[in-house]
Amino acid sequence: MKKYESNELKDTRSGFGQGLYELGHSNPDVVALCADLTGSLKMDKFAKELPDRFVETGIAEANMIGLAAGLATSGKIPFAGTFAVFGAGRVYDQIRLTVAYSNKNVKIAASHSGLTVGEDGASHQMLEDIALMRALPNMTVINTCDYNQTRAATLAVAEYYGPVYLRFGRPKVPNFTPADQKFEIGKALVLTEGSDVTIFATGHLVWKAIKAAEALEEQDISAEVINIHTIKPLDEEAILESANKTRAVVTAEEHSIHGGLGDAIAQVLAHHLPTPMQYVAVRDTFGESGKADELLKKFGLETDNIIQAVHNVLKYKHR
Repeated sequence: MKKYESNELKDTRSGFGQGLYELGHSNPDVVALCADLTGSLKMDKFAKELPDRFVETGIAEANMIGLAAGLATSGKIPFAGTFAVFGAGRVYDQIRLTVAYSNKNVKIAASHSGLTVGEDGASHQMLEDIALMRALPNMTVINTCDYNQTRAATLAVAEYYGPVYLRFGRPKVPNFTPADQKFEIGKALVLTEGSDVTIFATGHLVWKAIKAAEALEEQDISAEVINIHTIKPLDEEAILESANKTRAVVTAEEHSIHGGLGDAIAQVLAHHLPTPMQYVAVRDTFGESGKADELLKKFGLETDNIIQAVHNVLKYKHR
């Protein structure tokens, strides 16, 4: 199987910041808004060099979304940045009515998603945002896996017309995707080919899925790993092609078991190709305060959990 290596750890939010900074200098229509979290979202370089195209709204996320919708109406391409818990939860009504309903060209940049917010605790660990956003008509939902992919996705969504929810995170994670890899919205990436089971992963769990596949190879289990960076629209063709080959599926995500990547793929399989399936996700619970690595282990989002899920699903496959 293809081997992946990472010689550096970088946070995905910095990938967003770099992409936004590049857009600021290449596309005069790009504007940025932030709700008092400029440093946390790495939007500070954009704000410093392009102050006339940056709006600091303060802790007023609903107003920020309204401003972004207005700017989009005037032909601008607004990136509205805040934490995922605010960017999906606190402002859901504004997103639904002023952005999604009217199909505004607003890009919602949602950082600090999932358990890896860490010590900020359950109040800030947004585990429901993918479910909320993928339920909205017109909304595109993207969840990137590393620095390079987040930078590339930021550049890509500026070229795409329509509402986008771009989800990324706080911790430093392995940066392993090619720096020059083009980001194609709605196009899954096959990272390793396999014949026994397919692991569909998104966000921070893509790297853990790769490591799981390497460990499974030593157990004579051939795992195909597919990076689903775009959860809506899903690459149904890639999903069905792989599931038809392996006839066993595991999904892995830093999100609630309800309404995220797992449910999106289960829906496709239920309609077209019923397939044995296991989820690696946060069960029906809130998070808690703690270090990111400790939380991923406690809530079952580690490489070992993916390996166990593979063994579980293979039992159903061979019945």
